[in-house]
Amino acid sequence: MVDTAAPQHPRSATDYAADWLVIPLYNEASVVASVIAGALPTFPNIVCVDDGSTDGSGAAARAAGATVLSHAVNLGQGAALQTGISFVCEQPDARALVTFDADGQHQVSDARAMVDLIASGTTDIVFGSRFLDGRTKPGLVKTMVLTFAVWFTKQSTGMRLTDAHNGLRAMTVPAAARVDLTQDRMAHASEIVLQLGRTGLPWQEHPVHVLYTDYSRGKGQSVWNSVNILVDLLFK
Repeated sequence: MVDTAAPQHPRSATDYAADWLVIPLYNEASVVASVIAGALPTFPNIVCVDDGSTDGSGAAARAAGATVLSHAVNLGQGAALQTGISFVCEQPDARALVTFDADGQHQVSDARAMVDLIASGTTDIVFGSRFLDGRTKPGLVKTMVLTFAVWFTKQSTGMRLTDAHNGLRAMTVPAAARVDLTQDRMAHASEIVLQLGRTGLPWQEHPVHVLYTDYSRGKGQSVWNSVNILVDLLFK
């Protein structure tokens, strides 16, 4: 499910030894091992935050080679991301981190390219965008929701993103240290953009390709998820 190909690339796996993947994990036991196996050859440091899973996801991630932190109960994806981000910021040799999904939607090659942009010294924050290359065409209702999210982000931070709700993001540790997520549920997707934007650090977008599979759609990839994000952000 994850892009595991190894195209020609100027940087070797050892060049990513200071870069971490942060993976929030909730009931993904059937796929998380393959996600980790696909990422480890590039990113040797992966931390999964098991957010109260009941299906053995944490054990599967640990057996696959990830560092696993655990929440005793399900607190939500925002809380899991914050736990993982805080952990990476405490690692003395950490340079950057990438927030990465556990369900196989995100591509290792995209994460690598985003970290490369940071390593070039031109930016501190890279937001993945599904829409820069024109391959992803959301439906009408989702387009309306995403358009509002773009407008809200622009009004709140001055940033005009093409994809304000993409979970694939890369950032330096100094940028990540300024993230303090309080939206435990799905509204964290907007909250993290707002907080990173307000740092004033240089940022850019990078085109990414998200794999929508029957499995990931079954986990709740719906228009109503996007609507709920906005409702949580505006009214919580």
